[in-house]
Amino acid sequence: MTYQTQVAIIGAGPAGLSAALEVAKQGGKVMVFDENDRAGGQLFKQIHKFFGSGHHGAGVRGIRLGQQLLEQCIQSGVEICLSTVVFGIFPGNELGIVKDGRSHTVKADKILIAAGAGEKPLAFPGWDLPGVMGAGAAQTMVNINRVRPGNRILTIGSGNVGLVVSYQLLQAGASVAGIVEGLPKINGYAVHANKLMRQGVPVYLSHTVIEARGDGQVEEAVIAEVGPGFVPIEGTEQTLSVDTICLAVGLTPSVELPRMAELAMVHLPKMGGYIPLHDSHMRSSNPDIYVAGDVAGIEEASTAMEEGKLAGVSMAEALGLVSAQRARELAGEIEERIGELRIGSHGDARRMAKEEIVRGYEAWLAKQK
Repeated sequence: MTYQTQVAIIGAGPAGLSAALEVAKQGGKVMVFDENDRAGGQLFKQIHKFFGSGHHGAGVRGIRLGQQLLEQCIQSGVEICLSTVVFGIFPGNELGIVKDGRSHTVKADKILIAAGAGEKPLAFPGWDLPGVMGAGAAQTMVNINRVRPGNRILTIGSGNVGLVVSYQLLQAGASVAGIVEGLPKINGYAVHANKLMRQGVPVYLSHTVIEARGDGQVEEAVIAEVGPGFVPIEGTEQTLSVDTICLAVGLTPSVELPRMAELAMVHLPKMGGYIPLHDSHMRSSNPDIYVAGDVAGIEEASTAMEEGKLAGVSMAEALGLVSAQRARELAGEIEERIGELRIGSHGDARRMAKEEIVRGYEAWLAKQK
């Protein structure tokens, strides 16, 4: 069977749903595909309240933001296909999908890839023992499946993911034995770190995990101080009694489909790794394919939603659903809100990285002329 739509969106997370809503509001036909059996992506794992401005859901829990966004999409006529795998992007703006156990094709005028990201691993002796898992997996278990992954947890990585998930594990009744961070300072927001420290959770700065031990499952973790080059310092080892080790050492954009579509890429470690080049309105090196969210560079869920809106407006303009003048007005409002999210030491780094991606896109475009 062949489906026909104006816009096909891969990924029903915050970026994908936000883009779908923007196109649908302009009268466009949108189909969203996601391999999971539930839409919303990361939002439904985020039970904490967002902070920032009212534009970005300050004071509202992520799960509620996800519910609101999903309801708005359905009311606007967006067709959301869950438990559907997109296995390829082919010439002529054609997607290959598996739905209900059968292969189908989807022809679209415009495509948005909002496939998110995957967790980075960390290899050390014993890392394949049951009980070693990504922090995102632990968050899924506790917040969606209501299953506590362990009773005594050690988290590796003090970025926002590690800090937030550790606090949520505390809320679920687990004990957090510590946060291990290779850098000499906490890598996430102080508001998250302070909540943990007020609960007595120790933070081991300039440390790393060097071994997991146990008979068939994690029973102990050995950590040590690190020196230059993050090399463990002999004689500083500590053994902690834990049954779970959560790895929160970063995310990698899921770029399998952008590579299949032969989009121009750039390697930018500060944004997670390889990323599709795109312009300031999220259009890739293929004028019919757009990117948004973590696949376009690792940032926060609030930014992913705004990037999705920006891609949606851009696609709507390209399809003639909205005038160029109105599109500029809408894009200007969205860019202003994105600017609010990219302030401070963390935000400045992301802003400069995004500018580097756009410059790379413009350099690539100049070479094609």
